[in-house]
Amino acid sequence: MRRLPPLGALRAFEAAARHMSFTQAAAELCVTQAAISHQVRELERWLGQPMFTRRGHALSLTQKGAAYLAELSQVFDRMAAATERVRERRERPLRISVLPSFASRWLLARLPTFRARYPEVDLRVTSSLQLWSGDDTFDIGIRSGLGRWPGVKADLIAREFLSPVCSPALASGPPVLKRPEDLKQVPLLHDQPRLGWQQWCQHVDVALDLSQGVVFNDAALVLQAAVDGQGVALGRLMLAANDLQTGRLVRLFEHALPNDYSYWVVYPRSSAQRPEVAAFRSWLLGEARQS
Repeated sequence: MRRLPPLGALRAFEAAARHMSFTQAAAELCVTQAAISHQVRELERWLGQPMFTRRGHALSLTQKGAAYLAELSQVFDRMAAATERVRERRERPLRISVLPSFASRWLLARLPTFRARYPEVDLRVTSSLQLWSGDDTFDIGIRSGLGRWPGVKADLIAREFLSPVCSPALASGPPVLKRPEDLKQVPLLHDQPRLGWQQWCQHVDVALDLSQGVVFNDAALVLQAAVDGQGVALGRLMLAANDLQTGRLVRLFEHALPNDYSYWVVYPRSSAQRPEVAAFRSWLLGEARQS
């Protein structure tokens, strides 16, 4: 008979040690912070030694706690994968959650290559602005951020860079747009918030009137307005890639501003070993490298 601590205590410790936070562990496991603390102390009593060093609100793992975490995380990943294989059904679709702007300006044009390579995979694509919540609504998602979301794994798709783009007709003038200062003479297009243009102006040391111009709530709408000749957009170059390659948009200057947020493919730990999830992740990262 195996001598094992209570499973609830193990889950609480693994989540708390992975996040180094009782609060984030409680959010992931949908319990209170007090419950996490109680379960961790129960585990420490069962083991007969502390797993954490506590200094006020700061946590750090003891040497044995760190070694225990490394083993437990692998065990939970294997348990999740085994459970997923038992639950899996042939007719189960691959549910993809993607930002609307990323879907319309980048993903949709490339999906036919995935479908041709994996015709047996039944795709369900949903566009959403909501950040990943750690639930099981979707099997894999594409998000913009810093790459840190509780309860999911995140792999970098691509860093994002910002640079002024517009239609060829607007670029050719009049007025001819050759220098950043020339942007004072044309409408600017914004997505919310307006911080992008402000940071770009600081990057190239130019002063523009950023109070004028249309503001959109979606980066894809900003690019479409630029394609239609309505003004100059501070384009997200990954989303603008197809328009730049086909000549619907042109870059005005070489100056490109690194964006704080990048694009990530995210998926629950329980989905990591699903063949469809692994296939889509591998295909997506390959397409991003090529583009």
